Amino acid sequence: MTIRVAVVGATGRMGRLVCRLIEESADLELAARIGSTGDLAELLTADIAVDVTLPAVSEGIVAFAVANGVSILVGTSGWSSQRIAALESRVAEQNRTGIDRVGVIIVPNFSIGSVLATSFAAMAARFYDSIEIIETHHASKVDSPSGTAVRTAELIGAARSALGPVIAPHADQRARGQQVASVPIHSLRMQGVVARQDVVFGGRGETLTLSHETLDPSSYEAGILLALSALPGTEGVVVGLDRLIDLARVEAEAVAPVPPEDARPEGAQPE
Repeated sequence: MTIRVAVVGATGRMGRLVCRLIEESADLELAARIGSTGDLAELLTADIAVDVTLPAVSEGIVAFAVANGVSILVGTSGWSSQRIAALESRVAEQNRTGIDRVGVIIVPNFSIGSVLATSFAAMAARFYDSIEIIETHHASKVDSPSGTAVRTAELIGAARSALGPVIAPHADQRARGQQVASVPIHSLRMQGVVARQDVVFGGRGETLTLSHETLDPSSYEAGILLALSALPGTEGVVVGLDRLIDLARVEAEAVAPVPPEDARPEGAQPE
């Protein structure tokens, strides 16, 4: 069955990419192209929707979709943990009382590499007390810090819940960045850049830097298609592409021991 998709923010950089991917897909149909301030009634012609607009209008667009029983994929920055908590309550109420059960998938970054780097940062957070984030985006990105940086800081904070906040001296000085979950985030907006994030960990006698750089928007394509395919079967609110990839299973398979040669079936070769 072909799934009809409405894209809000269709004229923007990400919106054009999403529309192209939908038009090229055999399983998806572009039902509506809606501008960031366009008529949301067009959204009701679709089975699911995509929001790639601006932080100032995203919340209202998502609220409209949920109230009308339309599941929506959110690729807009600005969805803090407080805003997500309020949305979870709204979606739960809609699914309890409404005719159509809805789901919302919020993806701070559609790049698979970025999702992996953020997950690695959360893993490392328990081993270092000094952690800071430097995120760099193209000059036209209007919000800061980026949604990816906020998500990374929140996951770092969650991973350190039993350890307490990171060490962030002189946090009262403006040049020390904005703190999210105690982690200082420094935002650069520059020409010649698509997106880059560096998470720097400091320990006794060493530093560790986890870096991810987006060289071309094509890196978002696999993540967009993955989220679109997952949305029709989603109920409630899902945050992060990592929830769709199942990183726990990937990690378990990566560390699974290889059986000794005498335990393998005859003729079998090591993978």
